Amino acid sequence: MPPRQPDFFIVGAPKAGTTSLCYYLDQHPQIYMSPIKEPCYFSTEIRPQFFSDELRGQIEQDMAALNSYLAGPMLEKRAGGIVQEWDDYLRLFASANGHKVAGEASVIYLWSVNAPKNIHARVPDAKILILLRNPADRAFSQYVHGVSTGWIRQSLRAHIDANLRNRDQRFGMEFPFLELGLYYAQVKRYLDTFPPASVYIGLYEDYRDQPQKTLAEILRFLGVDDAFRPDTSARHLQVAMPRNIGTSHLLKSTGLWRRARRLCPPRLLPLARRLAHRPRQAVTLDPRDRAFLTGYYREDIGKLAGLLNRDLSHWQ
Repeated sequence: MPPRQPDFFIVGAPKAGTTSLCYYLDQHPQIYMSPIKEPCYFSTEIRPQFFSDELRGQIEQDMAALNSYLAGPMLEKRAGGIVQEWDDYLRLFASANGHKVAGEASVIYLWSVNAPKNIHARVPDAKILILLRNPADRAFSQYVHGVSTGWIRQSLRAHIDANLRNRDQRFGMEFPFLELGLYYAQVKRYLDTFPPASVYIGLYEDYRDQPQKTLAEILRFLGVDDAFRPDTSARHLQVAMPRNIGTSHLLKSTGLWRRARRLCPPRLLPLARRLAHRPRQAVTLDPRDRAFLTGYYREDIGKLAGLLNRDLSHWQ
C-alpha cells in the first residue's frame, strides 16, 4: 500500500481562526489531522538558513527537538516545526488509514510563493482551505501575540515602521508582518494553481459569528459527514497583553517569568496574572493605527473583492 498523503491543507491566513478550525476538524471521526499542526514542508522559504539572527538560536533548538519527535511515536500534538524531508513528512500521516480524509494546517502556505506549486506537484487533487480576516485586525492580533510571548517590545506603530523600513528579507519578528495581509496575490496563486471547486475561501468574521454554519460548509467541502458537531466551547491561542511591554520582555527573555510562576502559590496565580496583564476588553486597536492599516491595505482589499466577487467594504 502506498504511503498515505494529506488530502487537504488549511493554508491560512495566520491569526484568522485556523488553530481552532484545526482543533474542531481533529474531533471529526472521519478526519485525521497531522500531529504537527504546522509542518511547513511545502513552504520552502521556511527553512532554518532563511531565519534572522535573532531567531536562529531558537530555530536550531527547535530543530533538534523536532528530530527527536519525528523519530518517536508522535503521540502528543505539536504546534509547529520545519519538516524538510519528504519521508519525515509522510510519517505524519502514517496513522491516517481508516480516516476518510487527512490534512494539515501550515498557515504560512498562504504567504509562501512556493507552497501552491509545491503542493500541486505532490498532491494535485488537494483541497485548499483559506480563512481571511480583516487585514488590519489580523496585523494587530499578530502584534499582540508577539508582545504576549515577549518577542516584541515596542508599540504597534513602531513595529509597523520597523517592518516598512526592513530590507532584510529573512524570516524574523519584523518580516513578514504587513505582508501577511496582502491577500490578493496570495489567494490568486491558489486559484491559478487549483480548480476553483478545490479551493474554499471563507471569512474569519463569518466563522467567528456563526461557527457551526461555517464548519458545516467546510465539512461538506471536504466530503465528510456535515452533521457532526464538534465541541466549540474551548478558546484557542488566547493571548494576554502585558501592562508594561518592556518589563514583560525582560521577564520572559531572562526566564524570570517562568521561575516566578513556579514559585507563586497556585491560589495567587490568578491575581498575579490580573496584575501583570491588561483586561482583555482593554486590548483594542488604536483608531489612528487602524486608520493607517486600513489605508495601507485599501487597494489590495479592492482587488481581492474583485477577484472573489465579494463585498469586502466592511474591511475598508
